[in-house]
Amino acid sequence: MIYKNSPLPIYYQLEEAIKKAIHTHQLMPGEMIPSEREYTEKYKISRMTVRQAITNLVNDGYLYRQRGIGTFVTHQKIVQPLQGLTSFSEDMLARGLEPSTRVISLSEIKAELDLAAKLEVEAGTPILELKRVRLADHLPMSLETAYLSKVLSGGLTEEMAFSSIYSHAEKTFGLKIQFGRQSIEASVAQKIEAEMLEVAEGAPVLRIERISRLETNKPFEVAKSVYRADRYQLTIDMERERS
Repeated sequence: MIYKNSPLPIYYQLEEAIKKAIHTHQLMPGEMIPSEREYTEKYKISRMTVRQAITNLVNDGYLYRQRGIGTFVTHQKIVQPLQGLTSFSEDMLARGLEPSTRVISLSEIKAELDLAAKLEVEAGTPILELKRVRLADHLPMSLETAYLSKVLSGGLTEEMAFSSIYSHAEKTFGLKIQFGRQSIEASVAQKIEAEMLEVAEGAPVLRIERISRLETNKPFEVAKSVYRADRYQLTIDMERERS
């Protein structure tokens, strides 16, 4: 209900009405909300007011727009603790979500200086480059490029690339992935990234680089991932040091 005599701005009242519909499951994640015209006619308010309310909800992460289609309710964000080393597949399964993968390419390249240093191999050494889109419940979550030592990754095939590399490394090749280090950076989606992740060009993303190591301390993988910021949230537990 919109009260035009209320001291609360009309756009704010509409925002609250839409949020209530989301919280009470009248509007479900992934569902398209009514059009601006429908809200205008339902509440007898201006289209500009409706547009302002919807834009605010998009900016706050409640809704997202798909150009030429409409505006949809955002799916609940995946909350990822920064402690612990798990694969994407392991993490999604632990949350009751179905992980899946679109393999873009699996190829052999020569390690340039930066990658060679991170994998602790000589520059020019043949390594594997695996590009994939990772999905949860069929929704794109991240665009991942993994670089692996050809010696350590053994006979990695495209069929294996559709699931967890960690699982194959440990179960098929008998390797033990022990620890890793991540760096995280806020960024925006470039054109190709946006197409792969099904977001608008310039949409906020998280860029995460992870170097995973075996129990021998030998680098196993350098993974560079681009995560949709509207579907991922990173958390970390902290403890204040006492003197």
